Amino acid sequence: MAFIKKFILVFGPISSLFDFLTFFILLFVFSAQAALFQTAWFIESICTQTLVIFVIRTRVVPFYRSAPSLSLIASTFTVVLVACVLPFTFLGRIFGFVQPSLSIYAVIACLVVCYLVLVEVVKKYFYRRYSSLTERGGGTHHSS
Repeated sequence: MAFIKKFILVFGPISSLFDFLTFFILLFVFSAQAALFQTAWFIESICTQTLVIFVIRTRVVPFYRSAPSLSLIASTFTVVLVACVLPFTFLGRIFGFVQPSLSIYAVIACLVVCYLVLVEVVKKYFYRRYSSLTERGGGTHHSS
């Protein structure tokens, strides 16, 4: 439990930081109205919270040195693809989504990459500092 608490306290605020950064960019750079804000935040949230699985699933730094299963790769990228395409479908209209511009997608891509890089950097220091908690049986160690 101690490991999980530390993990949440370290990585949770990183996610919140990127939410606030996304809000700021959408509101003050793109002057996004409610529908665009909702659409872009949905896409950014799904992408960051799905792709971060590749970083946090292993202690290995950099994460790509620990190969994930093909089913994890396929399911993760399917979720990301669906999230990015959804605004262009009838389901997107049902949810009140609008079609984001390419510049919105570019910003989202940059935010996602920056988020993953920051989580990777923090992960290295996190495991260095809290490895004793996992050695006492409190955490996950390697790839899926």
